[in-house]
Amino acid sequence: MGMVPIADDDSDLTLTPIVNYLLLALNIAVFVLFQGLGANERFTYAFSTVPKEIVTGRDVVTSPRKVEDPVSGHTYTQPGLEHTPSPVYITLLTSMFMHGGLAHIFGNMLYLWVFGNNIENALGHLRYLIYYLVCGVLASLAHVFATAAAGGNMLVPSLGASGAISGVLGGYLLLFPKRRVRTWMGRGVVDMPAWTSLGMWFVFQLISGMGLLGEGAQAGGVAYAAHVGGFVAGLVLIKLFAAGRTASWR
Repeated sequence: MGMVPIADDDSDLTLTPIVNYLLLALNIAVFVLFQGLGANERFTYAFSTVPKEIVTGRDVVTSPRKVEDPVSGHTYTQPGLEHTPSPVYITLLTSMFMHGGLAHIFGNMLYLWVFGNNIENALGHLRYLIYYLVCGVLASLAHVFATAAAGGNMLVPSLGASGAISGVLGGYLLLFPKRRVRTWMGRGVVDMPAWTSLGMWFVFQLISGMGLLGEGAQAGGVAYAAHVGGFVAGLVLIKLFAAGRTASWR
């Protein structure tokens, strides 16, 4: 898309976004300490969300296998699924704190840094934490459902904070549609309202998830259904979680 939000208007914040800082730190710590910057495949393949495990409730362990890249023709070894501690449903939580590489975690943490503090300010610390986790779980379930419905590979694991962060974006769009978001667009930086920046982001995810720009629920390694599911969950739940809070949104 060539659009990357880099900052927004935080002039009305009244709370120190402690939970958002902790979420950022936890994601980075898991990636560095437990995933070994992506090198620890045993940990990653044990705690990622595997659609078949969620549907059946049973752990699936597979052996590494040789796979040929259809584009380059090169053969590489695809790691097998590792043993997951019972119950397997725990991966709906653990997977949202892991990432596939430096670019993956950088992009996710940038979005969380820009938009998360505003949602925490609107909801309060505890509500924001619960909101974030619920959106993440619902996003993962959306990916599992989409994979099963589309007849996709139920053994391909998914991971990342994208689903939970998509929920944050959905909530932000509903609460702060006119707030100015500073966005990098290829050759320069422009200010635009949130409804434009995040609206375009959502349309891209929706189209890609439908397979018009990709191939089903997970095209090119991106679980678009999780993005769409998390975003919709955020839209639906944000007013419920914000009930009773003093409204200062604009």
